[in-house]
Amino acid sequence: MPHPPIRSYVLRQGRYSAAQQRAFAELMPRFGVPYGGVPLDFPRTFGRESPVIAEVGFGMGETTANIAAQNPANDYLAIEVHSPGVGSLLRHIDAGGLANIRIVQHDAVEVMRDMVPAGSLAAIHVFFPDPWPKKRHHKRRLLQPAFVELAASRLAAGGLLHVATDWQEYADQVLEVLRATPGLENTAEGFADRPAWRPETKFERRGLKLGHAVWDLVFAKGQR
Repeated sequence: MPHPPIRSYVLRQGRYSAAQQRAFAELMPRFGVPYGGVPLDFPRTFGRESPVIAEVGFGMGETTANIAAQNPANDYLAIEVHSPGVGSLLRHIDAGGLANIRIVQHDAVEVMRDMVPAGSLAAIHVFFPDPWPKKRHHKRRLLQPAFVELAASRLAAGGLLHVATDWQEYADQVLEVLRATPGLENTAEGFADRPAWRPETKFERRGLKLGHAVWDLVFAKGQR
């Protein structure tokens, strides 16, 4: 029998507040997109023709909601497995009156593989993914060559893959993987400066308080 896939996450639901549960029940039918094996028609999904950006592993959703609010001309496909985070983002969507976010609650690898058409994304954001710091857990890291190649194939020409992490060893590994991925070109000499538009995330604030630095990596899909 084939081995089950190695996941980049463990489903620890954590505290699932009544407000998050209520938002999930009331708003997920409107803003949620069920996982399926057929590529999405983004104009139909969002109700318009606009650049689409994938937010991979959005945590509690504060950053995704902030970015979407600041960029109303873009649409955001937000991918997360944890129900409290989904409920939290739905609350942000409701509070901000946001119409440019859709949520898929499912494994990001499978969503990118099965639901995102090739060459369709203006950008992919992977902000502060789980670093799985113990060496024996490195195989669980999301940003492995196979996933990065898949992600690159989903970017339109000129589209950006933007990663941020506060874990230096993971940052070094990701830089090596991105540099080795065909079709991707670094927009900086090495690590990029933090773009002014990227909000400071909860994980980033926590890392900074612990004395961690933060590394941004911004790679562009080549024109050919």
